[in-house]
Amino acid sequence: MKKTMFGTAIAATSLLAAACGSDTGTTDSAEAVVVSEAWVKASDTGMTGAFAEIENTGSSDVHIVGASSPASATTELHEMVSSGGASMVMQEMGDGLVIPADTVHSLAPGGDHLMLMDLVEPLRPGSTVTFTLEFADGSSEEFTAQVRDFAGAQEEYVPSHDGAAHDG
Repeated sequence: MKKTMFGTAIAATSLLAAACGSDTGTTDSAEAVVVSEAWVKASDTGMTGAFAEIENTGSSDVHIVGASSPASATTELHEMVSSGGASMVMQEMGDGLVIPADTVHSLAPGGDHLMLMDLVEPLRPGSTVTFTLEFADGSSEEFTAQVRDFAGAQEEYVPSHDGAAHDG
């Protein structure tokens, strides 16, 4: 009798532990994100852009609300918007970047990108830069990007007179 009760108690405890530790189906945003093809435009000083493919492999939207890198004093999510004429202007994404479930979002020259401002040292081709993406749910994802020479798009990462937007 004691053996049966003891066995039943062990089985009940095991079931309870399994139920408490079971996955509820929720996933941190960082767990759903895969960053690939990451690179940074080489620069000696000032500002530069970082680019990548960001895939949301999850079944829910992910919301990137910030980014950081030890390579710069400030790292921001930027987008290109029309200035009303033929030119495009860079500006910070005020509400961050939402990537729908099961899609890939490109950070590319002339489009959305990560902006590194006030570089702490020159970024030379062949070196790497570490980034951390911060999500609305409090999770974060770290990735590394290779520094490359890039002459395309001729972006100018120079603050405008008000310091808020950049000419593109």
